[in-house]
Amino acid sequence: MSARLGPVLFLAVLLSVLPGPAGAQDREYRLYVANESSDLVSRVVFRPGEGLEVEKEIPVGIMPGDNDGAHGVSVSPDGRYWYVTIAHGTPRGYLWKFHAGPDTLVGRTRLGLFPATMGLTPDGQFLLAVNFNLHGDMVPSDVSVVYTPEMIEVTRVRTCMMPHGSRVRPDGTRQYSACMHSDLLVEIDLETFEASARYDVSPVEGDGEGAVCSPTWVEPGMGARANRFVYVACNRNREVLEIDTDRWVVTRRFATGLGPYNLEVTSGGDLLIATLKGEQAVAVFDLETGEERARIATSRSVTHGVVASPDGRYAFVSNESAGSVRGTLDVIDLETLTLVDTIELRHQSGGIDFWSMVPAGPGAG
Repeated sequence: MSARLGPVLFLAVLLSVLPGPAGAQDREYRLYVANESSDLVSRVVFRPGEGLEVEKEIPVGIMPGDNDGAHGVSVSPDGRYWYVTIAHGTPRGYLWKFHAGPDTLVGRTRLGLFPATMGLTPDGQFLLAVNFNLHGDMVPSDVSVVYTPEMIEVTRVRTCMMPHGSRVRPDGTRQYSACMHSDLLVEIDLETFEASARYDVSPVEGDGEGAVCSPTWVEPGMGARANRFVYVACNRNREVLEIDTDRWVVTRRFATGLGPYNLEVTSGGDLLIATLKGEQAVAVFDLETGEERARIATSRSVTHGVVASPDGRYAFVSNESAGSVRGTLDVIDLETLTLVDTIELRHQSGGIDFWSMVPAGPGAG
């Protein structure tokens, strides 16, 4: 999550602004990627000038005769832990907690039906996972609230049908999720753990008969737009909405092309990156001007997740691929707006989060 700056990332950002010869070429960038159809989480390092490397593959899941489905990955704000949602439970899914680095299991807890994406509060104390619920009839689902030190699900907040894209804004007071089959943006107050707002994101009149948004992601603004604006991917209406949550109005619309899916705002709040699941591409928008700066083809189809490095230099993009073809991880240079590297992972690479940015050299990472 780009909103987090724990001790590891704080040091990294500090290094990025200090004078001297150090730059992106002197750093190592590490992240975790979930491979949903392989029940493996990949820990990957990117060394500019040298390329990508899979450092480790961590097995997850407990069902020997079926795929458990490692769906979402989130790293704690201090960089000490990472979490993965196990979507295909019996009958419910799970949340697993690992020590980052050693990648040893710390604990787990049961959630709801098909838990997917997660958001963490800035202090790392609470994690909110949307229960996407692909089982049976289409009915309203909920968001699980987990107290992470003890790995206890403390409550569930009923929201809507097929919630997805859970994110917490930088000040830690609100969580947002999108409702794919309700055309709603839902806000949860993190003091009361109750739904504090529901906003209709249905297309405006004139967008065509039967047009729907089908929102798949919510991303809070950063920088000057932090704690007020959020960005919503309208997967079926081919646009991203900028929503002012103080006034609850759409302030801008960004035309994206086919199938916007996941979103990321760089730490300074200057760029918005949208994965285009239906185009095998990502779109990069300038949030100051509102213009699309680039449309960059990705290495394989079914482009899924995106996360930016804390220094704003690189975006890392996961691609699920299709059938028996393995997924990939791409690196996009946000200065040149070009694809600079790619590596093959396992099957259905999807959930992704950034772990650390450290100086390169012996013992790094």
